[in-house]
Amino acid sequence: MKSLIAGALAVMAFVFGGTSPAYAEQPAYAEDRAAIEELMARYLFAMDWNDFDSYAETFTEDGELVFATGAAKGRQAIRDMARKFKQRLGEIYRDEDGNPAVLRHVLGHTSIRVEGDRAWSRGFWYEMGNTGPGKTPEIGSFGTYADELVRIDGRWFFTKREVFNEFLEGRGTRAENPVRRMDAQADEMANGEVE
Repeated sequence: MKSLIAGALAVMAFVFGGTSPAYAEQPAYAEDRAAIEELMARYLFAMDWNDFDSYAETFTEDGELVFATGAAKGRQAIRDMARKFKQRLGEIYRDEDGNPAVLRHVLGHTSIRVEGDRAWSRGFWYEMGNTGPGKTPEIGSFGTYADELVRIDGRWFFTKREVFNEFLEGRGTRAENPVRRMDAQADEMANGEVE
């Protein structure tokens, strides 16, 4: 038993002792991941609380958003499209009294790849509303995000966010594992195959 404990302690000392080159990079990755997750949270809070200025500010000036109703490029176009989209949702999703439903988005598991000042992410999302009996929550839709991000002056922004929705024909997540596609995009950039 003592040798088992000693072996476990030796492995822990190696992994957490800083002798691994991969470990030396983990603090930077953890900081980048936390900042990217913060950006994702701000994006969803802004959408759910109709703060279209903050929503658009999660994108670069020339950022691109592709989702259920089309595509928009640039902050002003993204702001306008988000506003119209939310107005339309208020007409479609109603609670049992006929009022516009209260919709809230939740981000589930995410995978994030960082290469210098560029990053890619894939995340699972779902949307809930008070559309059930007695205004109880119901899941209205779900899908995935496919993101490209850039760090500018120490802050992360979306350069492109593509929203896949499993309930809309032609807008579902592709058959390939989304994380494999993310890694392929990052590898292409890291190898100089794309800018």
